[in-house]
Amino acid sequence: MRRTRRGLVLGAGGVLGAAWTIGALDALAETEGFAPHEADIIVGTSAGSVLAALLGSGFTAADLLQHQRGMPLSREIALEWSYDESTGGSHPTRPRLAVGSPALLRRSLARPRQVPPLAVLAALTPPGTGTLAEVGAMVRSVAGDGGWAPRDGVWVVAMDYDSGRRVAFGREGSPPARLDEAVTASCAIPGWYAPVSVDGRRYVDGGTLSATSADLLAREGLDEVYVLAPMASFVSDQPRQVAARLERRLRRQVTRKLVQEAQTVSRGGAAVTVLTPGPEDLAEIGANLMDPHRRLAVLETSLRTSRVALADPQPDELDQSPQGRSLRSRLRGEAPVAY
Repeated sequence: MRRTRRGLVLGAGGVLGAAWTIGALDALAETEGFAPHEADIIVGTSAGSVLAALLGSGFTAADLLQHQRGMPLSREIALEWSYDESTGGSHPTRPRLAVGSPALLRRSLARPRQVPPLAVLAALTPPGTGTLAEVGAMVRSVAGDGGWAPRDGVWVVAMDYDSGRRVAFGREGSPPARLDEAVTASCAIPGWYAPVSVDGRRYVDGGTLSATSADLLAREGLDEVYVLAPMASFVSDQPRQVAARLERRLRRQVTRKLVQEAQTVSRGGAAVTVLTPGPEDLAEIGANLMDPHRRLAVLETSLRTSRVALADPQPDELDQSPQGRSLRSRLRGEAPVAY
C-alpha cells in the first residue's frame, strides 16, 4: 500500500500568527493523526518560516507548544530566546529616509500588471532598521551540519527585493542559502527590518507576494496538503477600532488569494485542508500581529478553536454559525471553497 504523501504550508502572520499556528499545529497532530514535522514538504513564509525551520529540524508540535508556554525542552531551541523581546517589540524602529527598492519600483512602473500591489508598496517603503539577529541565532542553533535543516523538503519563501521574484529557499533550483539566512530573509518585513543579503542579493518578507505560497505544492504529487493561514479568515469579526478594521480588510484580500492558491493545488490532485482564524481568534489577535502581550491568549484560544474546526464532520462545507472557533475548508478535486 502506497504511503500518503503530505504537504504542510505555514503562512505569514507575525508574532501572534505564529502563536495561533502553533495552537493549530497541536490540534492538527491530535485530530488528523499525523505528525506535522513528518510532512514530506513544509513550506514556510515569514513567521511560518521560523516554525518550518523548527519542524524541519526535528521539533514536534508538542515541543513548539511547550516552548511557547515557557516550559523547558529536552533540546533547547536557543539560550537567550524571548518570545516577547527577540523580534524587536510591537512597533518598528524609525526607518531610513529612502526608497526601499528603486529597481523594483522601476520594474513595477514598466510592467504594472506583473508586480502585486503589496510588492509595489514594499518597493516604496523606506528600508527598515530593525534586526532579526536573535531570530537568526535561534535558527542557527537548530540547523543541521550543512547549515540547512537536517532533512529534505523544507522550503522557505522570500522575495528578491530588486527583481520582485519569489524564491523558495531549499527547493530544487533555488539559490543556495543557510537556513538562518533564508528564515531572516523571509521574516524581513519592509520598513520594519533591514533587507537580508544572500549571495549578494537582497531579500525581504515572502508575504509581500503571498501570505502562504501554497500554490508551490501544486505539482509535487502530494495526496494531502494542510494550509495554516493566520493572516486569512473565512469569517471575520466586527471590530470597532479603525486599525483593526483596516487589518480585516487586508485579510479579505489575503483570503481571496489563498482560495485561488488552494484551488490550484486541489486541481493537481491533492485533498486540501485550509485552516484560518475565526471570530474568537481575531478578537484575541486585535489589530497588531506583532504585539507580544497577546501571544499566550492567542495560543490558548487557537488550541481550542482549531480542534473544533478540524473535528467538523462535514468536510466540504464551511459552518459559519459558531462564533468561537477557527474555520476551515476542505477541497478535493474541483470542489469549490466558500469565503
